[in-house]
Amino acid sequence: MEVKITNENFESYRKGELPLVVDLWATWCGPCRMLGPIISELAEDYDGKIVVGKCDVDENDEVAMEFGVRNIPTVLFFKGGELVDKFVGATTKATLDEKFRALL
Repeated sequence: MEVKITNENFESYRKGELPLVVDLWATWCGPCRMLGPIISELAEDYDGKIVVGKCDVDENDEVAMEFGVRNIPTVLFFKGGELVDKFVGATTKATLDEKFRALL
């Protein structure tokens, strides 16, 4: 299951017990639309183990600014509240799955 990440709720998810993956995207971004279904599949695959959030950068720019995100899609990986990995651009499910597994 995916959650909607906003400027207001980001910190509570970041400080949660489970690792957090945040997909920073925008509706006008073609590569973001390609990556979206992959993120959704991984959210289902890791349900109960990793929290997966989607953050629309047009509506929630503070999260993107805090981590210096200049290009989208960008996927941020948090463990214990700390940023431990980052991926920029579109990619395959296998590549992202490897990064998800590294969080466990």
